[in-house]
Amino acid sequence: MNSSTSNFQRESHRALLEKKMDRETHILLFAYPVQGHINPMLQFSKRLASKGLRVTFVTTTSIGNSLQALPCHSINVEIISDGSEEAEDAESIDAALERYKLHVSQSLPKLIEKHYSSRYPPKVLLYDSVMPWALEIARKIGIDGVPFFTQSCVVNAIYYHANHGAIQMPIEEGASISLPSIPSLGIDDLPSFLCDKGLYPALLKLVLNQFSNFQEANWLLCNTFNELENEVVNWMTNQQWPVKTIGPAIPSIYLDKRLEDDKEYGVHIFKPDVDACTKWLDTKETDSVVYTSFGSLASLGEEQMDELTRGLKNSNCYFLWVVRETEQKKLPPNFLQETSEKGLVVSWCPQLEVLAHKAVGCFMTHCGWNSTLEALSLGVPMVAMPIWTDQPTNAKFIVDVWKVGVRIKLDERGIATKEEIELCIKEVIEGERGKEMKMNSVRWKELAKEAVDEGGSSDKNIEEFVAKLVQS
Repeated sequence: MNSSTSNFQRESHRALLEKKMDRETHILLFAYPVQGHINPMLQFSKRLASKGLRVTFVTTTSIGNSLQALPCHSINVEIISDGSEEAEDAESIDAALERYKLHVSQSLPKLIEKHYSSRYPPKVLLYDSVMPWALEIARKIGIDGVPFFTQSCVVNAIYYHANHGAIQMPIEEGASISLPSIPSLGIDDLPSFLCDKGLYPALLKLVLNQFSNFQEANWLLCNTFNELENEVVNWMTNQQWPVKTIGPAIPSIYLDKRLEDDKEYGVHIFKPDVDACTKWLDTKETDSVVYTSFGSLASLGEEQMDELTRGLKNSNCYFLWVVRETEQKKLPPNFLQETSEKGLVVSWCPQLEVLAHKAVGCFMTHCGWNSTLEALSLGVPMVAMPIWTDQPTNAKFIVDVWKVGVRIKLDERGIATKEEIELCIKEVIEGERGKEMKMNSVRWKELAKEAVDEGGSSDKNIEEFVAKLVQS
């Protein structure tokens, strides 16, 4: 069959599906209420809406206000109760997770039943994988459930092996962990919950429980792309996991540009200082700025904050540093005045716009998965300073597998010293290895774009998912 016949058949099939849909095929997406989980699921919602599905995005009261003014008219937003209205200020992590599950187990079925008796009953509940109990809720009502994994496939595989007893815990200092399709990992390369079992037992249980019933699902959707995690995706496929990569789930303007007006995620837990960042960056030369941000959750100790300020200052590079308002009291006195010619400190910024700016030469990052994917998608090399959860594993891959960054080594106190910070920044901005990292970053940028563009690996997986929903 020649390519023109094949293209014609594909277009005819798509036209038939679109006619059949006419937004009749309804899907509910339910995200856990933290920014790092909401952003990719919301972005995937826009992709599904662009393919002709009727999409309802569901989250809970603890973050609902951030979604009220969502700039995407093709998505309906529903907010359900998670009990946060009645929660105590000093609520522990354990109590918060228990309260969340208790309330959502009541409010989510009511919402699904409301839509189920409407003109467009939903066919599927696509839920955040950290809520495996949502699968049972959906199936009791008569619709299917599909988990959405917001972390990398490598991290998911590590948690799977841990849940099935393949990683002996506690992990001994100096141990090397060997798992199928994954490079050898030291204790500093593993997700922190596995190494500090006693520190966050409730969160360890949360991430391991993702794999309590995942083999009952007909699809496992992951925010990554095949080319980035080829070996572990192949291993999962060989285990008969129904895994489909659908990422990077970031706004289309930074990748394939096929979704109209898709310039930002649309969720602002903190108000970004857009004008200040852009105007300042516009005055700087290409690849001259160190953009520094440790995400929406991480908190640095005062000693670490002091070393970081000195490292940035001593590097003599321009820097744009995001220091959340709650963290700004940790800055040394006079730091802002002393560095005003070289640096700009803001409480929050439009990260994608910053990473896409030609002035940014490297990204000093905590290596959260969304930040990592954004840097890879925008071709920006990284200085990795992981803090907790999946970040050490992401840092390992940034340096040793994707070869797009350096990792800051901590001293015996667990502190990144000013000398080490300065050294790493200079290596990426000025060093020979930095040029190689930049070339590798640009290559991953192209591969990320190809994955979501028409006919790319992620685009094909999304098309297949949509076609199955429509035909079911």
